[in-house]
This record gives sequence, structure tokens and C-alpha cells, in this order.
Amino acid sequence: MSRRLAIARRELASLSTEKTIVLALLIQLVVAAFSSFLVVGLTTLYDPSSVDGGGVTVGVSGDATDDLLDAVATQQSVNARVYGTPEDARDAFRAGAVDALAIATHEDGRIAVDVTAPDSSLRKTLIVVQLRETLETLERQERRERAQYLDRDLAPLPPDVDASPYFGFSYTVLLPLLLFLPTFISGSTAVDTLTEEIERGTLELLRVAPVSLRDIVDGKGLAMAVLAPVQAGAWILLLTANGIEVANVGPLLVVVTALTLVLVGTAVLLALVVPNRQRAQLLYSLGVLAVFAVAAFLPEHPATTVARLAIGSATETTFLLVAGYAVVGVLVTVAVRATVDRVDAEGL
Repeated sequence: MSRRLAIARRELASLSTEKTIVLALLIQLVVAAFSSFLVVGLTTLYDPSSVDGGGVTVGVSGDATDDLLDAVATQQSVNARVYGTPEDARDAFRAGAVDALAIATHEDGRIAVDVTAPDSSLRKTLIVVQLRETLETLERQERRERAQYLDRDLAPLPPDVDASPYFGFSYTVLLPLLLFLPTFISGSTAVDTLTEEIERGTLELLRVAPVSLRDIVDGKGLAMAVLAPVQAGAWILLLTANGIEVANVGPLLVVVTALTLVLVGTAVLLALVVPNRQRAQLLYSLGVLAVFAVAAFLPEHPATTVARLAIGSATETTFLLVAGYAVVGVLVTVAVRATVDRVDAEGL
């Protein structure tokens, strides 16, 4: 055991010389340490409608103007400027007097709204999102007013949810990002360090010492498997210090540790089977993307499991998946060690 710990310490010490790894750790540290500030700016990309101020002025015209104005009146960041004819509204848009153009007309008992937004602009996304919300409001209004005249049931609209976009971004994007990145980096580093040892021939030098191939792999794998949950715990502490409370820390660390064992184990097998640094890294990256895509077929995606645990709304399925991840992590570790023993016996 002491030999494996010595290899693990050597591996962790060598990471300080890897500029790419250090830079990745520093980026994650900055995101976690200043999350309360960064989340505001990042949320504007995730949900531009969360930003107050910078209202959108839309030129409105057409014979259904009154209906559209009722919807605009419910939007705090959308202002309407009415024009007598669609041609006048288009001229105002071309002259830059309004940010967007909406021509609302009655067609066959329906309201049709022809919207024109800037072709290319940094404000385009914000304008489109604000106008989309306005049109959704118009749709809801029309549904309510015409419900008594309908002879068939329409597909129900999703209910209005008055929730902070910062809350959703913090737990569904930021937290999973900070927890999953260390696991991906650990696996990638395991691939890199093993293939580098094989290509340079230093792995054979290590085996000259009184250590087996399993000791070497265990030591390197242990370093990577420990690094990820330690990082995740540090990021959770920093998020909490920034006012983002995280529940079920223990199960979250179990998920991170289990996924790390799976990815590191896979990385070790790749390094032994494909002892070429570039090929192994490419296969590892493609494999991780494939696994993440296949995970969408689970009852809960791993990111959803993390979000549910963090906000304290975990279900029985959530905890079953956590246990499942732990079992898979242990099985992968056992399988990898057995494979390493076989490779050692046959000769690398």
C-alpha cells in the first residue's frame, strides 16, 4: 500500500508542472469563488430575459394592433410605438427609430403577427426573447377570450412559473459544470500520464523497482480518483460561501467519486490498449461524449440528479441512481484491476 501511496503522491506533485491542468483548476476556482458575481453575467447568456433594463422598443401596426398592445402592456421591458400604416412602421425600423417591427393583422379569424428583428446585432438575442414572451402572452390572452367559442380542447399551455433565472442557472448549469469537470479532467489526465509513461519507456523503468503494474496503475488511478471529489468539495464550499446553498453534499460527492472511478478506469484501459497519447485522448473524449449522450435515456440524467440533490428535492429514483453509480464505479474498478493483472502477466 505504501508503494501505491508513494506513486500517488508523485503523480499529484507532477500535476503542478502541467500548465493545462493548473489553468483548468484555476478557471474552476475562479468560477466557484466568485460565483455570486459571475452567475449574473452568465445568466444573461443562459436566459437573456433575466436582465432588467435596456428595454426594447417595437414598432406596431396593423388592424390587430389593439390586441398586441394589450400583450405589450404586460411586459416591463417592451415598449410599443404605434404607426398608422405598416409602411410607416417599416420606415421607422429602417431609420433605427425602433428596435423591432411587429405587424399584427386578422387573418381568417386568427391574429397573425409578422415580426422583423435586426439581421445581426448583439441585441438581437435579447430582442427576440422579449418579443417571444410578448407573443406567448398574446396567445394566452386569446386562448382565455376565445375558450367559450371553441368546440374542441386545445393542448394545454405550460403554467406560468415565477422563478428566479439565477436559481435555475446556479443549480442546473453552474453546479453540474463544477462537479463534472473534475471527473472529466481526472480521466483525461490518467490517459495522458499512462500513455506518456509508455511512449517514453519510463513505465518499464518504474517496473524495475519492486512494484507491479497494478501498483503503478493503482497509484496513478488513486491520485486522479481522489483529486476530483476533493475539488468538488472545495467548489461546494465556495458556492455556499457565495450564498448558493447546496443540500445532500454526501450523495453529491458519492456521484462525483463514482463517475470519477468509471472515467479513470476507462482511461486506464484505453491507455493500455491504445498506448498512443493522441489516439487515446481522442477515443477518451469521444467516449465521454457518447456516455453523456446515452445517459439521457436514464430515468434521470446525471445533471438532473445533481440538481435534484443540490436543491433538496431528490426522489427515490434519484437515490437509487446514486447507489447505481456507486455500484458501477466499484465494478469498473474491479474489472480494470483484473485486466491490469492479466496484462502484467502477459507482458505489456
